[in-house]
Amino acid sequence: MWKYIRKYLLFAILAAMCMIGEVLMDLIQPGIMSRIVDDGVLGLNHGGVSDMHLIWTQGLVMIGLVLLGGMCGSMNNVFVHMTGQNVGNEIRKDSFRRIMSFSFPQIDRFGAGSLITRVTNDVTQVQNFVSQFVRGMIRTTMLTFGSMFFMFRLNHDFGLIVLCACPLIVGVMSFCLHKGNPLFGKLQAQLDAINAIMQEDVSGIRMIKACVREMYEKLRFGKANDALIKTQLKVLVIFAFMNPVINALMYIVVALILLIGSVEVSSGLASPGTIMAAITYTTQLLNGILMLVMLFQNISRGLASWKRVKEVLNTEPELKDGAFDGNTKIKGEIELRDVSFAYPGTTKPVLEHINLRIHSGETVAVMGATGCGKSSLIHLIPRFYDATSGEVLVDGVNVKEYCQQALREKISIALQKSELFSVSIQENIAWGNPQAEAAELENAAKIAQADAFISGKSDGYRTMVAERGTSLSGGQKQRLSIARAIAKGAEILIFDDATSALDLKTEADLYAALEDAYPDMTKIIVAQRIASVRRADRIVVLENGRIAAVGSHDELMNTCAAYRDIYDSQMGEDGENNG
Repeated sequence: MWKYIRKYLLFAILAAMCMIGEVLMDLIQPGIMSRIVDDGVLGLNHGGVSDMHLIWTQGLVMIGLVLLGGMCGSMNNVFVHMTGQNVGNEIRKDSFRRIMSFSFPQIDRFGAGSLITRVTNDVTQVQNFVSQFVRGMIRTTMLTFGSMFFMFRLNHDFGLIVLCACPLIVGVMSFCLHKGNPLFGKLQAQLDAINAIMQEDVSGIRMIKACVREMYEKLRFGKANDALIKTQLKVLVIFAFMNPVINALMYIVVALILLIGSVEVSSGLASPGTIMAAITYTTQLLNGILMLVMLFQNISRGLASWKRVKEVLNTEPELKDGAFDGNTKIKGEIELRDVSFAYPGTTKPVLEHINLRIHSGETVAVMGATGCGKSSLIHLIPRFYDATSGEVLVDGVNVKEYCQQALREKISIALQKSELFSVSIQENIAWGNPQAEAAELENAAKIAQADAFISGKSDGYRTMVAERGTSLSGGQKQRLSIARAIAKGAEILIFDDATSALDLKTEADLYAALEDAYPDMTKIIVAQRIASVRRADRIVVLENGRIAAVGSHDELMNTCAAYRDIYDSQMGEDGENNG
């Protein structure tokens, strides 16, 4: 945490100095008050005659000290917030940057709900910890030990009474912190679970309503929330027990000071002003100890949260960046050499011994049964995952040698599940190429067969898209995703079942327009329909993670039984188009 705090160390030091000034003003005042009572009001050192001059002068001094202490306290708050807020801001940004560099398996291991909690709630707890530490540690330490020092200086008997109570107070605090500390980590983990349920249910609200599962989800959320409240109540009960016990101990100390003080006043060993000052110091000591309790509670929770945030910050991205900048003579060539792949954490291979070369400007389709490895294969090209064995080359260079940004700038990809953002249609299309002119974006939309429905909207390309694209149909979302991929203008274009929601005529028009506009672009089409792939230069048929056949539509109809089976199964649905 020091690397973040040291950037704002000047603010922390200024906050500490201001806090020292504020506490010193608080510690000096009881002594002045004692003198006002003994010498000014009672006149104990002036034959019992009151001294109004002393009352006024010392009173004005007290008022000045109060104002100075208040100013120090205000400046302390300013510098504390500047320290805590800036530290929290730096940690939150670094955490988000690190998450953006994680591979898909790393994000899955943490879980989206947990990552959201860590970047929001946990960072806030760390931020509060820093603020409380800078402000509270100095104040509580000075109040506690300063009050003890001035108490002994005032009267040894009173100091001993307070000193005897300290082991009991420390014992109660230690017991409560020992019981409460393990619960803070559990509390944050339960908050993870609630966030995960919330995110999942909000994203899938349509399916929940369609399946009439609202009651089930209410019960699931309620169960998670009850677990959180149960843990929270345990923490509150533990600290609810601590505060009154410590208060009771300190009030016993006050009572003993009054009892012994009355005896000493009667015998002339102490003055009423001394008793008042002792009670004030005891009150300050009590406040210091109670603040120390709250400080330890915040520190415990802050450290538990820091441990979770640090786990994100210290997790190294699994995909190490290469140094190659992507500048090659060849454009759009892909080769897989004896590639095998299994997802992290599993041993069963999804792909085995894949050998495939795709030439620049070629259109290659990938077909096969569900689960045969089609998406896994194309995810190796932009290096969403690394091959378990073998090599994946783009333009003759192993993808592991590329700077990931340079590699992915060569590739445009449109997925079956269209990811749209809550901005305008134009901004969604320009997402992969923010520098694109409006005319380029419109041209991409025309190729994607999206211009007609966009132009039909009242605001046209400036129409705002609802969260996750809920204001659009499935086919409209897919066409916008395809337009975004086209507008990027990359050397390689990948459609991962990206036209599944389009009718056959729209899909055919799309591919025809794409071929006319970008004949030199390498295109990879993953699809389930024969009509989507039959015009490709070559079709790759996958079976059980292996390449069963490669060839044109006519060649595969004559040589590949698996391809003929797919063709025959779709004749009823797409008979005219497949004929």
